[in-house]
Amino acid sequence: MNANTVIIIPARMAASRLPGKPLADIAGKPMIQHVWERALAADIAPVYVATDHADIANVITGAGGMAVMTSADHQSGSDRVFEAVKSIDPANQYQTILNLQGDLPDLAADIPTILAATLEDSNADLATLVTRASMEEVARPQVVKAVVSWDMPDEAIGRALYFSRAPIPTGAKQHWHHIGVYGWRRDALARFVSLPPSPLETAEKLEQLRAIEAGMHVAIAKVEAAPGGVDTVDDLEAARHRIGHP
Repeated sequence: MNANTVIIIPARMAASRLPGKPLADIAGKPMIQHVWERALAADIAPVYVATDHADIANVITGAGGMAVMTSADHQSGSDRVFEAVKSIDPANQYQTILNLQGDLPDLAADIPTILAATLEDSNADLATLVTRASMEEVARPQVVKAVVSWDMPDEAIGRALYFSRAPIPTGAKQHWHHIGVYGWRRDALARFVSLPPSPLETAEKLEQLRAIEAGMHVAIAKVEAAPGGVDTVDDLEAARHRIGHP
């Protein structure tokens, strides 16, 4: 394990579209436990769940994991993650913070490793991931598209230029589906959460645009497929089918 890295999974109870979703049962386990187990399987860093609700914390501690209580008033997962890392590590040992999402129950176990490597190799402020988007996904506003300038010659790592729910860039032969997981340098995360929501962030309702508007370098790497997120009842049923019927 890397002594300078920590994985934090923010999870709040009051999700607007699917309240209580971290505790939704999938194949006999709460969803948040599936995500925690996938993060543990990466075996690269300690894993904490940062939550505002004792029931979520109890699921994780009952399974032998580590949870940290955070405010119920946070406007974003990044704010919750930063509060958690300050509580966990007041001595500033952890300089790389991997922010996963609590609604990705079939998260591939290699995603934390890819995030950490992308951040290290790019010297960026933060790193995130994309996968190739189908034309059906491009048309759906629920699927966030990333506009990426790929480094040459092998396009292994690129720089994010913009994120949108719209089908951009116009005329592109390939569009990119953004996966909302992040690798942060601690000082960059501290700066990010100190900034007010930016105009583009507010317009698109995409938190990562605050980093773009603040001039931060957002590195991007490609993965083969996006994990299935759970935002609606239909998403939850799809996850139950995938995980309960491998």
